[in-house]
Amino acid sequence: MPKIYCLADVCMVPIGTGSASVSDFVTLVEKKIRESSLKSTLHSAGTTIEGPWDDVFKLLGEIHENAHENGYVRIQSSMRVGTRTDKHQTAQDKVDTVLKKLGNTD
Repeated sequence: MPKIYCLADVCMVPIGTGSASVSDFVTLVEKKIRESSLKSTLHSAGTTIEGPWDDVFKLLGEIHENAHENGYVRIQSSMRVGTRTDKHQTAQDKVDTVLKKLGNTD
């Protein structure tokens, strides 16, 4: 199994709930993410999860299972996954690099 470190930006949406609001679903998902030992960052359109590939994808499967167990019949997930081998980089590192460069251009 892959052990490479990854950053996974995930957006999960319940389908067929009868409501345009997804905050209850997002809260359920975010609680499961925060119970894990993986680092994560909630943002307005999803969550970035950081860690070893196998651990991140195991968590994503557990999130789906937990949502189904809580009555959500269909869930659509979209994600972008990034890896690199030249250095270890967190999501915050990536943001800090851009912020630093923005500060240098003022």
